Amino acid sequence: MRLVIQKCGPSSVSVDGQVIGAIKKGFVILVGVSDQDQAEDLDYCVRKVSKMRIFEDEAGKTNLNLDAVGGAILSISQFTLLADTRKGNRPSFVHAAPPEMAEAYYDKFNQELVKLGFEVQTGRFGADMTLNIQNEGPMTIILDSRDK
Repeated sequence: MRLVIQKCGPSSVSVDGQVIGAIKKGFVILVGVSDQDQAEDLDYCVRKVSKMRIFEDEAGKTNLNLDAVGGAILSISQFTLLADTRKGNRPSFVHAAPPEMAEAYYDKFNQELVKLGFEVQTGRFGADMTLNIQNEGPMTIILDSRDK
């Protein structure tokens, strides 16, 4: 799995002009699922997201996690994170998971975060979505389960 995690303020996702998910503070996470992903990739990503310390403490150090700041998650499925741009000018998506697999992993990823007590808002799998992200910092982290 490949994730892009953005520390953010008020952020939302819309489909056809209607807001379907919104948070006040926390993470916007773009979620890409590879055709090679296994259950351990999903578990690794859930564990890392749930403990990631990228919020500042009273001394200004990035020591606080999402739970410590009362943050939420806005999770967006994003197969384009698996783009292969090594050859030619048009990205290839041959390593993105097939839609059925990607949707199952995306749903499970979100469910596991909810089980850990996080508020998780989502986009709509496969939809043309508009994101309104207020990136703070800016702080953007790329997490790839293959790099563990």
